Amino acid sequence: MTTPTPPAGASTAVADTVPDDLVLAGDFEAPSYDKWAADVAKVLNKGRPENKLLSPEQAVDRLRIRTVDGLVIEPVYTVDDAVGELGAPAAAPFTRGTTVRTGQMDAWDVRTLHEDPDASVNRKAILTDLERGATSVWLRVDPDAVSASDLASALGDVLLDLAKVDVSSRTDQVAAAEALLGIFEASDKDKAELSLNLGLDPIGLAALTGAPADLSGLSGWVKRLAGYKKSRALVVDGTIYHNAGAGDVHEAAWLLATAVEYVRALIEQGVSASDAFDAINFRVTATCDEVATIARLRALRLAWNRVGEVFEVPADKRGARQQAVTSLREITRDDPYVNILRGTISTFSAAIGGAEAITVLPFDAVWGLSNDFSRRVARNTQVVLAEESNIGRVNDPAGGAWYIESLTRQIAEAAWAEFQKVEAAGGMAAALAGGYVAEALAGLNAERAKRLATRKQPITGVSEFPNPSEAPIEGRTPRPEVPARAGLSWVRDAEPFEKLRDATSGKDAKVFLACIGTRRDFGGREGFASNYFHIAGLTTPLVEGGTTDEIVAAWKASGTPVACVCSSPKVYATSGFEVAKALKDAGASKVLLAGNIKELGDVNIEGVIDGAIAMGMDVVAGLTGVLETLGVTK
Repeated sequence: MTTPTPPAGASTAVADTVPDDLVLAGDFEAPSYDKWAADVAKVLNKGRPENKLLSPEQAVDRLRIRTVDGLVIEPVYTVDDAVGELGAPAAAPFTRGTTVRTGQMDAWDVRTLHEDPDASVNRKAILTDLERGATSVWLRVDPDAVSASDLASALGDVLLDLAKVDVSSRTDQVAAAEALLGIFEASDKDKAELSLNLGLDPIGLAALTGAPADLSGLSGWVKRLAGYKKSRALVVDGTIYHNAGAGDVHEAAWLLATAVEYVRALIEQGVSASDAFDAINFRVTATCDEVATIARLRALRLAWNRVGEVFEVPADKRGARQQAVTSLREITRDDPYVNILRGTISTFSAAIGGAEAITVLPFDAVWGLSNDFSRRVARNTQVVLAEESNIGRVNDPAGGAWYIESLTRQIAEAAWAEFQKVEAAGGMAAALAGGYVAEALAGLNAERAKRLATRKQPITGVSEFPNPSEAPIEGRTPRPEVPARAGLSWVRDAEPFEKLRDATSGKDAKVFLACIGTRRDFGGREGFASNYFHIAGLTTPLVEGGTTDEIVAAWKASGTPVACVCSSPKVYATSGFEVAKALKDAGASKVLLAGNIKELGDVNIEGVIDGAIAMGMDVVAGLTGVLETLGVTK
């Protein structure tokens, strides 16, 4: 075929000048893992001494990420990490989901949480949610939330044959279940068309209260729901362990261990294994770690299918139905609007991971009870993702990706190994009572605390890019006092940083930044230092350049006993120590250096430099020391 010559004066399209036999990649060498690893080593070895050069494998190992519970994330995945036959959605082993998404907007159940003690507020909020995109409701029945006696009033406008209703309780699950079941039993609707979940999780309740788990009456609840074909009696709640510090592996493992214990109890009480599987739903956590959340949901289904095989449950009954709830542990008090982004990422992850129902916690959950606006944002996070982003129109879109499949298998195998440890300890109830779970959580929390404190695991708006002058959220009703409990303690990741901010609240607490040279010299480290001190709500008055005497005079005018010297290595080598010593001689109680102390040259820093701030340091410990010097610790 010959490309025609365009008429004189006519513009020539690029496509008209491309030869028919062009081979785009033909002149390039096929890439290999070894070549890539060698190139990684070249980059990481720049500037390293000859006797400390990294091998390609050592260089690649520097890029690996290791999670608090031992998962290893590779920097690159290849076809060698692929699995065999992927299977299909709604078919064993259910890795790809328990349902087939047909492309409709309601690809998952948009479930909203309601926990306001005022029944009239709940009634109005529930109706608003159902009219504007929610498809089911979840009520928490506790002394600090919805009263069991108010449940009927709160659900007064709900059409029970159109909306599913779940309850849960951290104090009295039986009262919550009786109250909900009483409402449905009084309905004249066909039981087979009604959908409810009684929220019974006696081992989860024991984890919260510290009391022994009572599984003796589980079969009675299952039998009472026999006519409700779309309903479940039990929910195995993994958010209890996540909020106490569990990572991906332990949450999945302890969900498995708890559910297996329920199946065994039900079988002993005369319920078939198949019916026992039919009685159980799982409540899982959706976090900001997109890939880990997707893989964990898939891994739980894979492992639960294996449990079903052992119990000889029919294949079509082995699917693990999951309600995903955005992480409470990740919600922050400070810069709370970033929580909207966290909720969006978590919802995306849960949807891609195949959750049948999703609950988004309001962004202001730490400030108090949610209002119309925060409930609307939580609800619409799901609606927008489903109807405008269309993420619910595809079944298991992550399936087949080497990274996703590898992590799915890794979580499933690690969770199974942890599940076996719990079995060896006598089962989940015994593991709780004997302290095994608390001990495991203590180790996980200690490791996570290190990562948070060193910002290896940063929190946007809190430990990174904080805004010390942000206005507090107003107009929220304070949450009622939470009943004391003797079980597992919950902790949010941001709490250590919030305590630092609390110590400076309402106080004129500041650190002086002594910026030496021109902005070109000090700009980068001035920004780094400001960000560091703002974590604790400290203001950072500064002086830009000037002589040593001028810098000292500006420090004196600032009225703070703490100063931080900021500049480049080149400037530090000539005048960094001079400025630091002048500040110390003038009476500064604490003089810090932004950067590496070695950049000051061969000088004796004793009695002059009290420390350095740099990447990888423990910012909680460092800022605590600054606050002690300022006299504002709380």
